[in-house]
Amino acid sequence: MSSEASGSAGDVAGRLRAVVTATDRRMVAVTMAAIYALFLLAGMYLGRDLAGMFSLVQQVTFFTAVYALVVLALNLHWGYAGLFNIGVIGYMAVGVYTMAMLSAPVSGSPPGLGLPAPVGILGGMLAAAFIGLLTALPALRLRADYLAIVTVAISEIIRLTFNSPALSTFSLGGVTLGTGGASGIGDFPINPVRALYYRNPGDAASEPTAFGDAVFTFFENSLSIYRPALALDLTYALVLVVLVALVYTLLARVGNSPFGRVLKAIREDEMAAKSLGKDTNMFKIKTFMLGCALMGVAGIAWFGYGIGAVYPQSFRPRVTFYVFIALIIGGAGSNTGSVLGGAIFANILFLFPPILSNIVTQTFAIGASPNNVVEAVGPVAAGNLAPLVGYILGQIPQLRFVLVGVILVYLIQNRPEGVLGHRGEEASTIDLSERRATADAAGSPAADGGSGGETDE
Repeated sequence: MSSEASGSAGDVAGRLRAVVTATDRRMVAVTMAAIYALFLLAGMYLGRDLAGMFSLVQQVTFFTAVYALVVLALNLHWGYAGLFNIGVIGYMAVGVYTMAMLSAPVSGSPPGLGLPAPVGILGGMLAAAFIGLLTALPALRLRADYLAIVTVAISEIIRLTFNSPALSTFSLGGVTLGTGGASGIGDFPINPVRALYYRNPGDAASEPTAFGDAVFTFFENSLSIYRPALALDLTYALVLVVLVALVYTLLARVGNSPFGRVLKAIREDEMAAKSLGKDTNMFKIKTFMLGCALMGVAGIAWFGYGIGAVYPQSFRPRVTFYVFIALIIGGAGSNTGSVLGGAIFANILFLFPPILSNIVTQTFAIGASPNNVVEAVGPVAAGNLAPLVGYILGQIPQLRFVLVGVILVYLIQNRPEGVLGHRGEEASTIDLSERRATADAAGSPAADGGSGGETDE
């Protein structure tokens, strides 16, 4: 009886899994619904008010979107063409700094050119693509491991260049610009979303537009919330969702095009692709430039308009490794896996641990954590575990990356293809394995190599 029950439960679980994973869109929707539900339940437990719940939704949406953007760009390099780029954060820095210098106010500190935001964004993309070209020309002649070393070195060169006091303020053709040096650029160009809400986006005391007034009134009257900044943040998060959808569509089309099939052929066997007359170096250079341009966009979306300030110390190599972790979790070679990997890493492994710490602290009334591990472990001998638990909770920001390491070890040993790596796209437009299986089932000559049989008309 118990075996029948377990078999029935297994069948139900299998059918449920099949329904959830039937299509990419459905899997993304179900995963995001589960993440939102987790955060909202945690917020309710912690007693967050309605504004706090909206803030949680905004954080989840924003970090999911920015991680999805940069992981999609990395997947174009690594998942499609097999280019081992671990200098991702450097190209993001080029994009956001270029946009800032082009669009920052002329009277700012450091000064910019005061160009419209779309011009700054386009300039950031082109600058990141150009630096990608300069990297690719010599580096793509190297093996994958040497390419990785070159890209991480380029990333550090970029960061140190922006950190240099010599470039804090400089003149170029009679025009004064600057990176701000170690102080960065805090007087950032105006977020374009503000133009939806205020008649004069650059004036903090400006009158709201008709749209802005309607949104603020709705929040105040229907939700009893009057926080214009929250409305702007939510709107910007939704804009990023649209941007992710556009980038996803672009890369899906690239992957299914003849260009994309050559990329996947290079990934699987570059020598075979060369033997078919393909200029693999040119394909890799174009791909590297496109991926770097998208990384520049991700940097603009994340650090520029998302945080509203940019500093050299934000562009350390660890961010690149975060992005690689997200790609490994989702599965290289799958655009949907890139989105899911970004969502899982950003929310479950990055945003949720501090919330979990607050839940445990509130539930068990744990006091302040000790200052060091000796003070935490000492009382354990007397049966007092509270200091140790408090110390562990206080170290959550560091310990969560221990959890990331454990998850990576598990994935590499048990599922190296990631959550959706099995959906990685082949170079061929025809699934030859299915044709072979069909031939075997039909008993056609293809099943035995085409020798000694007659074809069925």
